[in-house]
Amino acid sequence: MAKRILVVEDNDLNRRLFCDVLKSQGFTCEPVADGRDALEKAREFVPNLIIMDIQLPNVSGLDLIEAVKNDPTLRSTPILAVTAYAGKGDEERIREAGAEGYLAKPVSIGPFMQAVRALV
Repeated sequence: MAKRILVVEDNDLNRRLFCDVLKSQGFTCEPVADGRDALEKAREFVPNLIIMDIQLPNVSGLDLIEAVKNDPTLRSTPILAVTAYAGKGDEERIREAGAEGYLAKPVSIGPFMQAVRALV
């Protein structure tokens, strides 16, 4: 059975690209554009990995990471943060929130898939 990956990304192009790449590698992908829907969708979809943008409208990706890690059903799900939010200390803050992986945008497909495979 294919591993399931939830992609939380507000940028249409990035979300489509991530899902297309993941599907081409045999993963099942569930896209989420609005971070406010991410927790509910994650509970329904039960992903093996969550790919999380940090700069989302309406809700912070950091807050979502913490919410996932505080949810009894989802807390063991690894999170890969993929973000343009890549200043000094940001990776540390993102990992402290609970993300197991971190990639700065723009992302190349090779390192992206390497990070995904390391976490599923």
